[in-house]
Amino acid sequence: MAVTLTSLTEIFSLGFDDIIDVRAPAEFADDHIPGAISLPVLDDAERAEVGTIYKQVGPFKARKVGAALVAKNAARHLQGPLADKTGAWKPLVYCWRGGQRSGSFASILAQIGWRVDTIAGGYKSWRALVVQALYDQPVPSPVVVLDGNTGSAKTEVLNLLTGLGVQVLDLEGLAHHRGSLFGHMPGGQPSQKAFEVGLALAMARLDPSRPVVVEAESSKVGNCALPPQLWKAMAAAPRVAIAASLEARADYLTRAYRDMVEDTEKLAGVIEQLRPSHSHDQVDDWRLMAAGGRFNDLATSLMQQHYDPRYAKHRERMGVPFVELPVARLGEDALPGLAAAVAAAVRRLAG
Repeated sequence: MAVTLTSLTEIFSLGFDDIIDVRAPAEFADDHIPGAISLPVLDDAERAEVGTIYKQVGPFKARKVGAALVAKNAARHLQGPLADKTGAWKPLVYCWRGGQRSGSFASILAQIGWRVDTIAGGYKSWRALVVQALYDQPVPSPVVVLDGNTGSAKTEVLNLLTGLGVQVLDLEGLAHHRGSLFGHMPGGQPSQKAFEVGLALAMARLDPSRPVVVEAESSKVGNCALPPQLWKAMAAAPRVAIAASLEARADYLTRAYRDMVEDTEKLAGVIEQLRPSHSHDQVDDWRLMAAGGRFNDLATSLMQQHYDPRYAKHRERMGVPFVELPVARLGEDALPGLAAAVAAAVRRLAG
């Protein structure tokens, strides 16, 4: 019997031991239900082969070839990842549309004696819930934006807010990117679809009666685009801005971007990407600072010449309530106190 999903979080409370994605590896890599394991009944080449036969020869031949491949791959899974599963194991299986691939594999598992179900509509039904949550519905909680110029320790402060009872959406964490040209992180970013799944689940778990704090971002975090509903809510939201000195921010950036500082070749390559926006002399100066290990000077100059002017232009267009919190230091010992001040300001704005 197929399970019909009516909400994003429902699937995790249905009592299944495993969620199995039987789509091809490329489909799984692009996006999948969180926590699902990949047991493809057709690999990428086999899926392409069956599709070609369907178009060029006909459905009957395609189903015949596909069935043989599904049986072969199912046997491999049964003798491998599923070999130690007991008779009490209860899996939930899905494919693209909840059709032949998941149905075939579920039938084999059921014949063995396992209590198996499929998802009605497959991955497409899950994806429809994600799209509905992000593109068709408003953000469930009142939004407050944590602002501040580059180097203001916004991300660290945001993460400290959860321990103070404040709801947050960590967009940079979900996008696995620090939100600037220098923000790449090891392992790269998720696909747009996978980013949206994480965001939709995080929003589904919000308490609508309480504000949620979101770090100030552009409409994209690295390559991950924010849904229009969230971006509009952020643009109209009241803001709490951390106001730190240029010196304090430069010290913080040098510490926070240690991985970039230690890879001078990578740092030079990122600086080079600024050439279309600045004079060649300026970019050459930045490269010399990086090559000479003058990282505080580099951070200071980048903020003065590149980041701060862009923040200022953006704020000029904002007509929203704005609370500024002056801070003298951004050392690790100073951040808990700063987070407490931000939490208090958020509650005042939301109240």
